[in-house]
Order: sequence, then structure tokens, then C-alpha cells
Amino acid sequence: MQFCDECGSMMHTEGDTWVCRSCENKEPRDSQAEAAMATQEGQQDDGAPAVADATQGSTETVQEPCPADDCDSDRAYYEMMPKPGGSYEVRLFTCVECGHKWRES
Repeated sequence: MQFCDECGSMMHTEGDTWVCRSCENKEPRDSQAEAAMATQEGQQDDGAPAVADATQGSTETVQEPCPADDCDSDRAYYEMMPKPGGSYEVRLFTCVECGHKWRES
């Protein structure tokens, strides 16, 4: 993928030239640079991201009713996690009785 040096838009190929459809900038194609570009097939899958577990290393509980239909517990482990983007935190709960997990933002 090539981006325009003039306006930053994604460029498209037309023969042996990269062409920007936004500002009409043109640049010659470089076969060596294109060979070094990562393709979707060349990328690796690192698997699913790790899921936070509020019981990990936590012995402190809070009074928080479990939302699971078949559980009457009112105690849960909790953990504070930063929200992606860092704008605020979210509390993750795990029921001490049934292990049900939920969050409160």
C-alpha cells in the first residue's frame, strides 16, 4: 500500500505508476519497495487478546449483586482496567460463588 506524499491519501496503481485519486499526484512504482510491503498473507495472527480475570491475585471482594439468573450471591472480586484509549477505567467483576464475569463502566 502506498500513501500520497502530497495529501496522505491512499494511492492506486495505473500500470507502472502510483496515482492519487484525491490530488492527482503521480509517482513511479518501485518493484523492490513493493516486494518489501507486508501483505495480508505475510502477516501473522497473534491469537486472541488475553482476557482480564478479576480473581487473579485478588482477595478483596465488594458487595455487588451477581447478575447471573441462577445466582443469589452479593459478593464479587473486582479489578480496575484502563479503557482502550485511556479516557477512563472500567471495573471488572467476578462472582465469588459462580464465577460469572461482568463489567461496570
